[in-house]
Amino acid sequence: MSEQSATPATTSATPRAVKAVIPAAGLATRFLPATKAVPKELLPVVDRPVLQYIVEEASHAGVTDVLLITGRGKTSMVDHFDRRPDLEARLEEKGDAERLAAVRRPSELAEIYTCRQPEQLGLGHAIGYAESHVGDAAFAVLLGDEFVNLAEPLLPAMMELQARTGGIVLAFFEVPPSDTKRYGIASVEPAESEYADIAEVVKVTGLVEKPKPEDAPSNLAVLGRYVLPAGIFDAIRRTEPGSGGEIQLTDAMDLMRREGTPVHAIVYRGTRYDTGQPLGYLQTVVQLASERDDLGGEFRKWLTDFVNAGFPGGSST
Repeated sequence: MSEQSATPATTSATPRAVKAVIPAAGLATRFLPATKAVPKELLPVVDRPVLQYIVEEASHAGVTDVLLITGRGKTSMVDHFDRRPDLEARLEEKGDAERLAAVRRPSELAEIYTCRQPEQLGLGHAIGYAESHVGDAAFAVLLGDEFVNLAEPLLPAMMELQARTGGIVLAFFEVPPSDTKRYGIASVEPAESEYADIAEVVKVTGLVEKPKPEDAPSNLAVLGRYVLPAGIFDAIRRTEPGSGGEIQLTDAMDLMRREGTPVHAIVYRGTRYDTGQPLGYLQTVVQLASERDDLGGEFRKWLTDFVNAGFPGGSST
């Protein structure tokens, strides 16, 4: 069991977050033309869409109130979490209990709410639309193109840490130094010893967006999970457009840090799946398909034979 999966002793100073926000209004241009009519968040990973894995991650952490920040052409995301009585009745008639349970499961994970972001002006801009739903409580943010292995959870420890500090909590993962130019990279220092029972915690002293390897302050990259205090909404309102003319969540968080809000992070050592670009998406599909009890053995055999036989554009091994 990973360090993050252990349940820490609760000595919270403030209530733990009970709501989650998933920004999902983007155009997903990396996946065009597939995403012209189908939201990227609904692209299947074997037999479940990416978004379901993310909502399952929230539900597994005890968060069952989920707000989707949507955009034009994204209503099918909400449909996925609705009941389908006609389909359920057909499966029940056929005695297909396994598929019936799978079809019902999305509607049982969480209460799903939506808010429309009329134009995409940055992650900070998107999060700002959650204020009326979240209110004055802390909340989790789960980006819609990555998720973690439920056997190696991350969110419970993040929420516990945020409840103790009352500040901002991020998640980092280690990357090779040559890859720092692809991510937001953190500068950190040792965290207070009182948080050592939660997980591998560091104190964040700054964030740099996509630095060259020689300029990177560390090899700790930002993972798409945040637990934020409600004060982030005021900070977003006071944040000017930054990179790309957009209102960046990173800028709003840094404003709060400079004004005295504590910022900590958990260094995640578990398995992270990144579906934000085609290569990572394909790697995720192959990895999760290979691990399936029902088809993993046969799929791994086929994959081995396919690679060993040599394939168009490749070489035999």
